[in-house]
Order: sequence, then C-alpha cells, then structure tokens
Amino acid sequence: MKYIDEFRDSSLVHRLADRIRAAASHGREYKFMEVCGTHTMAVFRFGLRDLLEPNIKLISGPGCPVCVTPVEYMDRTIAIARLPDVIITTFGDMMRVPGSRSSLYKEKAAGRDVRMVYSTDDALDIAKRNPGKEVVFLGVGFETTVPTVGASIITAARQGIGNYSVLCAHKTMPEALRWLVADSRHGIDGFLLPGHVSAITGMKPYEFLAKEYNTGCVAAGFEPVDILQAILMLVNQSKPRVEIQYKRIITPLGNRLARSMTGMVFEKCSSVWRGIGEVKDSGLKIRREFSGFDAALKFKVKVTPAHENKVCICNMVLKGVKTPLECRLFGKRCTPDNPVGSCMVSSEGTCAAYYKYGRR
Repeated sequence: MKYIDEFRDSSLVHRLADRIRAAASHGREYKFMEVCGTHTMAVFRFGLRDLLEPNIKLISGPGCPVCVTPVEYMDRTIAIARLPDVIITTFGDMMRVPGSRSSLYKEKAAGRDVRMVYSTDDALDIAKRNPGKEVVFLGVGFETTVPTVGASIITAARQGIGNYSVLCAHKTMPEALRWLVADSRHGIDGFLLPGHVSAITGMKPYEFLAKEYNTGCVAAGFEPVDILQAILMLVNQSKPRVEIQYKRIITPLGNRLARSMTGMVFEKCSSVWRGIGEVKDSGLKIRREFSGFDAALKFKVKVTPAHENKVCICNMVLKGVKTPLECRLFGKRCTPDNPVGSCMVSSEGTCAAYYKYGRR
C-alpha cells in the first residue's frame, strides 16, 4: 500500500477485525496496552474498539510525553519564566499543562516572555536575535524528540550561543514498560509499541519483555489497518515475541545516527513520571561536557513542594488501571478548555481522547 486512504480502507479494516475474532481464543480475555498517545487517539478516532470482541480490551498507557511531565518540572519552568530577561520557548501543548498554581499560558497572560515554537531551530534563532536575554527551551519527550534537542545543544556549543539552554525532562520508553510489566496487578498480555519511538531505538531494547516477562509486543503504525494488524499479530503469537508491524518505517536496529546524537549529549538518569513516580534509569540528563546549556544548573530557582489536585485520577489512567470515565472531574471541572489533569491537556492524552470520541 502506498497511500493513506489504503491504510484506512473500510473493507480491509473489517476483514482484519474478522480475522482477529477468528484467531482469538474464546473464553480468554486479552488485555493489550497501546503505549503511545497517538495510538490511543487513532483507536478512538476510527472507532476501533467497537470492532473488537469484548474479550479483547485495549488500555491506554503512559506514552504521551506531556501527560507524564511532573508538576515539579512545570513549577520550576514557571519560576524560571518569572526571572528577568528570560524567554521560555516550548512546543504548544506544554503551554497548558497545569503546575501547582499556574501554567505557562497564565504566566504569558501575566506578562512573562513565553513563546511557542515549532522546532529547536526556532528557539536557537530567538537566542541569536536576543543576545541580552537567556532563552530556555523545554526538553520534553521520548526518544523521538531527544536527538533534535541534542543537535540544538551541539549547534549552540559550536556557534557560541551561550544564552541558550535546555530544561531537560526527557524520558525513555523501555524502562517505563519494565515498570508496568513487572507489576502483575496490571495484567498486561501484550504491548502495541510506539512506531516513531521504535524507529529510533530499533527493537533490541524491548527484548526483555518477551524473555524476562513472557509478554509479547508489536511495534505498530498509526493508521487503522496498522493497529488492527498489530493486534492480530499479538493474538497470533504462539509464544511471546518482539515483532514489527510498521516495517515501512522501523528497522530492527533503528536509527543509529539519531541514537549517536542522543548519546553524545545525554546520559541516563532516574526520572519522575507524573502520576507514576520515580522510575529508575527512565530519564535523560545533559552530560557534564554540555553543562553550560543545562537550564537546571544555570538557573537556581526556589520551587515549593508540588501540589496535585487530589480528586484527579490521571495517575490511575496513565497506569491503565482506570478509565477517564471513572474520574469525578471528567467532562465537568476538567475539559480540554480547562484541563485539571495532564491527560486532558495534550492532543495525545487519554482523557482528551475520551472527551473527543469516547464519552459513553
């Protein structure tokens, strides 16, 4: 298939649903986690859950970078934004993520210099054009976005752009999956792995799922045919394996150049995931050689203990334990226009997907 319409072909989608129905063992329940927020949104947008038998359940995972960015990080960002002669640059979704008492949108309305950018190149250009100010880029995201942020730091170092820095909250996916699968209470039978992350990492980082935890996984694309084919592959696994459905993008070894760029600038560290807590070795921090571009070291701001809304159940949603429909705030106090929890903020957030497509 060459064109997007072919990956959304209704007759092919229904044939795949029929094959899943025929392949699945009756009397057994399958619980698959679509790790990536883009998968979650596609599942809802195309009504894929309605095509599956009740014994095949799809649950949403922690694969939305905005959703898992901790409150403490937002509080630190806001504290830096309030310093004189500082420009905060970020991708759009981060503007609305609630901190303990404010958000970047509110800070911008209050007169802080907060700018939405489309790339790290935009942030570097702002730094070049404003030599008397400090420009901070918010480094949020998984393996897919990390290489470009690393490249921006290398560029800043080579070009002597000393007023550019990154507030790093990057995370890596395999360790989060280990955390999920190690807890038997989650009862996950298989993972739909994120296609774009896997295009960078390759498949080797996921091998522990099958070898150590007897859990299969398939790296999948984001169209209806991709997702259903990946589910069929999971159902058909006679023993847990690591497989690729998204072969038009992913190779087993991934993108070596991108990983090299990441390794040059970043090193592993433990990281706090919003709603989950600290996960060992699941984050990235800027290496000492590039410490001059580390905003956490450059700006010594005081941040008070973080405050979360106690009624919000984003933490349970991110673990796949509860659905947004079980939250007392969902669709009432918490909406896309007025998000209380991070899962309602992002276009890839589980609560946002339920609000847009799945309120029933």
